[in-house]
Amino acid sequence: MNRMWETFIRIPRADIASGIHIETIRKRLAPMIDSLANSHIIDWYCFLIHDKTSGVPTNPNDEDVYIHVRLGLQTGSTPNMLVASLPDYCTMTRPIDAAWVANILGIDKKLLKNEEIGEAWRIIGEQSEWLLRMLNSHKEDTNIFPSQIGQFLHYFSNMTQLRMM
Repeated sequence: MNRMWETFIRIPRADIASGIHIETIRKRLAPMIDSLANSHIIDWYCFLIHDKTSGVPTNPNDEDVYIHVRLGLQTGSTPNMLVASLPDYCTMTRPIDAAWVANILGIDKKLLKNEEIGEAWRIIGEQSEWLLRMLNSHKEDTNIFPSQIGQFLHYFSNMTQLRMM
């Protein structure tokens, strides 16, 4: 957890409502992650979508949203290797302060078997991996409708009988 970095991929806010951001995840994020993992630069990642109010270090007038990508450097790789390997559409790349990594908003690490926040980060990484695998299971030459993704996510809510707002 002391080798975590973050980078951001810009998405015009209008792309969220139209679902175009899914193509950004498929065409930009997924190949970037594959390349970094295959080059043995990273051994973990997760991503969320954030804006200036939720973790993006951008200017106060920026109305866009970003894929907020967190990356764990693999042993033997260096920050310079990471930065040199990132595509030009990645911005605001920086190391993550280890103190910041020690907590995740809304997660009570005392409820985890090992009571370590690293376990929660691992699970969030697995969620990110699942989403990329699900998106990559679709034909490359077709748009994936948000309703298609929603139906896959519906099964998570069905399994748990939880509905998120």
